[in-house]
Order: sequence, then C-alpha cells, then structure tokens
Amino acid sequence: MTNHTIAHALKDIQTRINTACQQAGRPADDISLVAVSKFHPQSAVQQALEAGQRVFGENRVQEAAAKFPTLRKDWPDLRLHLIGTLQSNKATEACALADVIESLDRPSLSAALEKAAQKTGRLPDLFVQVNIGDEPQKSGIGTAEADRFIEDALSRFNGHVKGLMAIPPLNESPRPFFQKLAALNRRHGLPALSMGMSSDFEVAIAEGATLVRVGTAIFGERPRA
Repeated sequence: MTNHTIAHALKDIQTRINTACQQAGRPADDISLVAVSKFHPQSAVQQALEAGQRVFGENRVQEAAAKFPTLRKDWPDLRLHLIGTLQSNKATEACALADVIESLDRPSLSAALEKAAQKTGRLPDLFVQVNIGDEPQKSGIGTAEADRFIEDALSRFNGHVKGLMAIPPLNESPRPFFQKLAALNRRHGLPALSMGMSSDFEVAIAEGATLVRVGTAIFGERPRA
C-alpha cells in the first residue's frame, strides 16, 4: 500500500470503530487500535506512524527487533505489542523490546518471563491468551485451565496482567466466543480485553473489546515470501 492508502485505510478503520462504539453506546476512546504490521516492511510502519497510528502488533520477536528500535528514535510514543506465540527462549528479548505481550499462554512462559523481568529489570504489560474455542491447532490456555492460570498470573506478575486475548474459531460466528471471553475477563476483574480482527472487530466492540487487532484492512495482504 502507498502512504496515502495506509493513511486512508487507518481513517476508514477509525470511522468504523467510532460507528461501532456509537451503536454499542460506548465512547470511541474506549478502544485502542493495534495495527498488525507483521510481515510488512518497516517502511509501511513508518507510513502508519506518519498518519498518526502509534500502537502496533508483531508476531515474531526477531522481526519486531529489526523494525522498531530505530523507529522509536523518531516516534518515542509508539507502543509495540507482541501478539504471536512467544517462545520461552525469547522471553528476555521480548521483555526488553515490547510494551505489551498479548500471548501469555502456558506455565513455562510465565516462569521464563518472571526470570526475564528479573534479568532486564523490565516487565511489559501482559494479556493471557485463551484458546476460547479449545482448538487443538491453536495457542492459548484451554478454557478448562484458564481460571487457575489467570489467578496464578495475577499473583505472579503483580498488576502487570491487564486482560485477556483470544482468536475465535475461523468458520463460526465469533459473537458467542467473544461473549465467553468477556465473561471470563469480568470474572477476574480485568480492565482490558483484546479481541476482534479485520473481519469481526465491530462485533468484538459490541461485546466489550477494548483493543482490536487490525492488519489486512490497514496494510493489505501479507507480502509473499
């Protein structure tokens, strides 16, 4: 996408967010747009920054490390969310690099992040990723284990756990899965809820999302390898 097109796409997404909030009876500033820039070049992120976007999502620590440290020099207020499965051996680098990790999904990663925070003196905000459809191919803590895992994370990380994140099953209506995640979030008194992507973020907003993760609708299709 060209600079004009990315800027136009961001404006269009914000208009859709505003409309969804109005329909849900929520203020538009309830919602944070996470622009998912994974697999797109640093130049595309820069174009989004020039258009006013400040919050970005990346799947891989290595890719994020190649893009964002230099961009922070010119845009120190940008915020980087890691939204993909995080390998435990990348925990130290993730703690040093990210502002938010949205994919806390297993006890071994909790242990790795705890050690990494002690080593780096820095712990990003955290979201627990829930496998809300209990799909065997997907990351996330299973729904049967979620309550216990969330309670452990809240105890272990002292206020750094801000909410839950999930990706609903692809070929089903997302609404009941969003409702289930929102109920789980409320049960634990968490303030933030990351759900909804390019195809379903309006539904997510209606069901209580505070962060929506939009990539394709902003940056276009992922570049082919």
